[in-house]
Amino acid sequence: MSEQSNRKIYKYGRGSRPCRRCGSYGSIIRSYGLNLCRQCFREVAVKLGFKKYS
Repeated sequence: MSEQSNRKIYKYGRGSRPCRRCGSYGSIIRSYGLNLCRQCFREVAVKLGFKKYS
């Protein structure tokens, strides 16, 4: 048997936008066209030029 993805293709909403880096679908940061999940954003934020103020 061949392995196939049974995931439904969504055109809008949360399921239509995966994280660019890891591919997860939850909690995506879309500001500035980042399209990263929050976990990936925390890992690469300094490289992208974001600063933590507190």
